[in-house]
Amino acid sequence: MKSNRRNFLKLGGLAGFSLVGANILKAVESTKSKNANSNLDSIRGQALKQRNQIFNMCGYAAPKLDSVRVGFIGLGNRGPSHVSNLSLIEGVDIKALCDIVPEKAEKILKSIDGAGFTPELYTGHTDAWKKLCEREDLDLVYIATPWNMHANMAVYAMEHGKHVCIEVPAATTLEECWQLVETSERTRKHCMMMENCCYDFFELLTLNMARQGFFGEIVHGEGAYIHNLLGSNFNKTVYWDLWRLRENADRRGNLYPTHGLGPVCQVMGINRGDKMEYLVSMMSKDFLMNETAKKLAVSDGFYSPYIDRPYRGNMTTSTIRTSSGRTIMVQHDVSSPNVYSRIHKISGTKGAALKYPLPGKISIEDNWVSEEEYKGIEERYTPELIKRIGVIAKQIGGHGGMDFLMDWRTIDCLRNGLALDQDVYDAALWSSIAPLSEWSVANRSNSISIPDFTGGSWKTNQPIDLLLEKGGNTGVVQKNIKN
Repeated sequence: MKSNRRNFLKLGGLAGFSLVGANILKAVESTKSKNANSNLDSIRGQALKQRNQIFNMCGYAAPKLDSVRVGFIGLGNRGPSHVSNLSLIEGVDIKALCDIVPEKAEKILKSIDGAGFTPELYTGHTDAWKKLCEREDLDLVYIATPWNMHANMAVYAMEHGKHVCIEVPAATTLEECWQLVETSERTRKHCMMMENCCYDFFELLTLNMARQGFFGEIVHGEGAYIHNLLGSNFNKTVYWDLWRLRENADRRGNLYPTHGLGPVCQVMGINRGDKMEYLVSMMSKDFLMNETAKKLAVSDGFYSPYIDRPYRGNMTTSTIRTSSGRTIMVQHDVSSPNVYSRIHKISGTKGAALKYPLPGKISIEDNWVSEEEYKGIEERYTPELIKRIGVIAKQIGGHGGMDFLMDWRTIDCLRNGLALDQDVYDAALWSSIAPLSEWSVANRSNSISIPDFTGGSWKTNQPIDLLLEKGGNTGVVQKNIKN
């Protein structure tokens, strides 16, 4: 179905990009980013907060939706891939697209032209996203904006009766983490952080192996986000308003922990039988970011304000202890010339698994299994989710297929009235590691308590489903898949 462009500009008179609006948003977000964790004492206070659960969102199955009507906020980096993925999933109706930059919204609109959707555009104004959330004909809102906008937008969407899927991290402060939890419980709306690495094929394999007792008792896990983004952070065209550079220029700690942490937490049953107790974080000094700013400023005065900022150090290492006596190590480095790694190490009393920097490996006792043995393990322990949709996911792509697997699984759960794989407690907990690490780094790597966002229900919450005994019936429009 072809779209009539005149029907898409919801906000009259705002189709052109407003420099005034953009400057206001820059000022607001810059101030918010700068002040987000300026009071480190408040972080400790929030870490010790205790509360009674209003309603347990772990395992909550919202009423099923035959058709999931979706709106998207943020169409710069991650948003477009979600739009593309959902355009291929049956039972989805893309109703609205939003970005502060009109050209980005128009580009995504054009990319799905002919796919049968007639979304309206919300653009050119700082509050355009609110208009999208206020629509009565949406069930789900995807949020893929700069980090410090995530929680505010998610809360607003839930308050207006929408489930939300938020790009990582879900929040940048502990106050925001608590707001997400309390709003999700009160509104009974799902709040899922789109931690795509939980859908990596090897990570899902090790999760199922752990469930089946392959590793014995889980002793230790390691995860990381080691990804050289130095050039991207200083590139004016990669991240809108250089928002990611500003995060790294003004905050000091493990700012992006969830990619490595999420899969380890699922293996250990964190929030579902075990909980995090406390962490310590240590950070190196910055060896590269300030030097890069100085070099760029020689020929481009635009970068002068970024000289001698309190940059996050290159490597931050956080260690966590759980109630069951397990330990987790999480590392973060996005400004050194390291080989990409999420580590993903699982260590148990009977065996272990390790993925990076090499392809996934499995050990029994203290010996790596042979290639033939590995294939047998893979055949035995590959979860039903990968068997059902893995081939199609790899064909569509997106980080090896895990992006599509995540989007498909989320829609399938909503259409079948099933609990989501990740809930608001996971979103809050995994995101909370960033501000907690900031406090620890600022306090000579002292330990800090980690909040129990579940209000004690972690003791009885059940593990996520890997068997697909229910659902799994959502189709994919394969005619649009490029081989």
